[in-house]
Amino acid sequence: MISVRHAAQQIIELGLPIAGLLNNAGIMPSKATKSVQGWDMTFATNHLGAFELTEMLAFHLPDGANIVFIASAIEDPERKPAKVMGIRGGRFISVEASARGEWKEGGSKMPGTDAYATSKQCILASAMAFARENTRLHFNAVEPGITRGTSLGGESTNAIVRFIFGHIMAMIPPFSTYSSTPNKSAKVIASVLTDESGKTGVYFDEKGKPMLGSALSQDPKFQDLVVAETRSFLSKI
Repeated sequence: MISVRHAAQQIIELGLPIAGLLNNAGIMPSKATKSVQGWDMTFATNHLGAFELTEMLAFHLPDGANIVFIASAIEDPERKPAKVMGIRGGRFISVEASARGEWKEGGSKMPGTDAYATSKQCILASAMAFARENTRLHFNAVEPGITRGTSLGGESTNAIVRFIFGHIMAMIPPFSTYSSTPNKSAKVIASVLTDESGKTGVYFDEKGKPMLGSALSQDPKFQDLVVAETRSFLSKI
């Protein structure tokens, strides 16, 4: 988190205009790893880092600027691909518990997915809360789809598993319905980031169409809880 704050401060000190912000950094290791602060690395990267960078740079963006978060439909336990794979969606207990790498019981047996789903659920909820809280800027999220050709999660799996998840799964139902490619995803994300229509608080799917997240991520009370707990947690650093 120190590195995120340092990077944000360096950007601010450059004194250059910032047209918008895209929070794209994301990891999904199959083995739990810790940051230098002792936090779960997935949650720290996917949620805490994006949250803090946004908080620091938002004041320096012009009126009407777009801030986009890369979310993931894996946070929704009712999403068909997640159900087929036995992924249980976000397993949120609290922000502090998530930072420690603790998830609600009854999660997925697939290593790393509880951490990933929870981190993406939190950043999606935060994006929606920011949109209600700050009407000067536009906050939206994008689900890039099952995007073959990336190395997400590949740092800790073998080549055969990467090929199955990165290519074969994207071509068979029900996964093929939600498949995409890096180029297609980039076009959707760029379109949302440069949109001038004033849309805010919208969650876009891999085709650039509005979609809904999990029932929990749509709940304003949960959204506000995640933002409040995250701010409180980060203020102690």
